[in-house]
Amino acid sequence: MPDLKLWAAALNGMPGVDAKRWQQLDPVARWLLACRASVLFMTLTAAMLGGLLAWRDGHFNALLWLACALGLTFAHASNNLLNDFTDSRRGIDRNNYYRNQYGVHVLEDGLMSASQFWRYFAFTAAIALALGLWLVSVRSGPTLGLMLAGTFFVLFYTWPLKYIGLGEPAVLLVWGPLMVGGTYFVVAGSWSGAVAWLSLVFALGPTTVLFGKHTDKLDADREKSVRTLPVILGERRARQATGALLLAQYGLTLVLVLAGAFSWPLLLVFASLPSLHRSLGMLRKPKPQTRPESYPEKLWPLWFSAACFRHTRHFTPLFLLGVVLDTLLQ
Repeated sequence: MPDLKLWAAALNGMPGVDAKRWQQLDPVARWLLACRASVLFMTLTAAMLGGLLAWRDGHFNALLWLACALGLTFAHASNNLLNDFTDSRRGIDRNNYYRNQYGVHVLEDGLMSASQFWRYFAFTAAIALALGLWLVSVRSGPTLGLMLAGTFFVLFYTWPLKYIGLGEPAVLLVWGPLMVGGTYFVVAGSWSGAVAWLSLVFALGPTTVLFGKHTDKLDADREKSVRTLPVILGERRARQATGALLLAQYGLTLVLVLAGAFSWPLLLVFASLPSLHRSLGMLRKPKPQTRPESYPEKLWPLWFSAACFRHTRHFTPLFLLGVVLDTLLQ
């Protein structure tokens, strides 16, 4: 029987399971845990935003949008699986590394054999590839280039991009112009510079979460010779950069409204300023060496990433609501 409760938990967080519990799970629950499904909402949201903007401009195609949204989501899931495999194979995730302290790592926890893992990956990647190829056959022009760019980031984000300080810029590019702008192009049939700029407002959210996570595990990454951008910048500058990225979401939103590309409903994002204030407050100080007594145990050792994730959870719905209202006003 499907474990709907665990499905919901896997979509909302990263619950831990032991080997005995794993054997009792249905295939869907295992897949959701293995590919860290709780973070896939960011990709689905990017596809929703691209589709909404296409609808705003009067060029919506439901079938093309659905294929694009599913293709992007399965591509992201493929990347998550490949990320865990690469870091496990290179020895990064061994010996209680940061990644092992939260959620399920199917390889390091011994829940899957290598052959089982590759079956999961093949299934996930095949769906993404099939949908991508179908979209290329339907939509000519840059669609093939967009697909090849996405494939590049799926295959090479973990190594070498993340190891040489290019992981964070890659996320900004992928969740912005590539996903949102690409979805808009596939659905509407044309490229939009205004949509590409707006996509950066959204993409800054996932980028701050990743920046926060890499700052959280800066020492562990340095010991493993994983030179993420926070490792290169150093802890203090990494915190400052993350704060600047958070502020940039509001600044870019204001510029788009003042420039007339979008109307006043986008300013609803400023209702998330209290969450921004809390996040910036955490970023002003180094991460505690041990979990504060008042801090939720289930979140530790996430600290800066948890703060940025919480801000993104407040900012993004307001941002999407602003885009919806702007669309209706058109």
